[in-house]
Amino acid sequence: MAYELYYWDGIQGRGEFVRLALEEAGAEYVDVCRGPASKGQGMPAMFAIMGGKSDFDLPFAPPFLKDGDLIIPHVANILMYLGPKLGLAPRDEGKRHVLNGLQLTITDLVAEVHDTHHPIATSKYYEDQKQEAKARAAEFIENRIPKFLGYFEKVLQQNPEGSSHIFGNELTYVDLSLFQVYEGLHYAFPRATKHFERDYPHLTALHAAVMKRPNIARYLQSDRRIPFNENGIFRHYPELDKDVA
Repeated sequence: MAYELYYWDGIQGRGEFVRLALEEAGAEYVDVCRGPASKGQGMPAMFAIMGGKSDFDLPFAPPFLKDGDLIIPHVANILMYLGPKLGLAPRDEGKRHVLNGLQLTITDLVAEVHDTHHPIATSKYYEDQKQEAKARAAEFIENRIPKFLGYFEKVLQQNPEGSSHIFGNELTYVDLSLFQVYEGLHYAFPRATKHFERDYPHLTALHAAVMKRPNIARYLQSDRRIPFNENGIFRHYPELDKDVA
């Protein structure tokens, strides 16, 4: 039975972290909200689950994954569930929790990326909070990007199995998520990220290696990969970007 992924149509957003894992593993899945209503798919299918009146496990927000009757919400939670099934996480439970900790740190980073363009309220348009966004983005570029990426660079460098992967000696879903973060930051802040190769050589090498993986390379060239746009998490507003030394 195919996995069912539920996420907003038309944007990569947080759902992309799950898509990358499914695509890398060659798993059968349905991107439900992008499907036709005639097949019981589309956005109404997602809202029907979220608005359920009898299920105890209804999700608060997308993304969420259905595996049979089981509903798993939240990116890190979904990936922790899928990781062993897709061969993208160690079988050892303790090691899986270490990996989940890395993914949760990415969750924190993604939340801060979102706040660069919506620092006041998600219910307000970007245009209603542009001045606040400029201040938040400047802080993010100057201090938070180096804080987060410097951490992941250090973890890669100190991996006893070698710096080719963030954990152990085989690809995990966290490697795929770091690829997406790297891509997204380059899209959103091209000026601020132009020195990434110099500042984060291990992350840069990981990004390049993931991009060359056959399943990922095919996915990136397919219409299943939604382009970055200004409705997602990573948004490019030139007025929020700036050069850094």
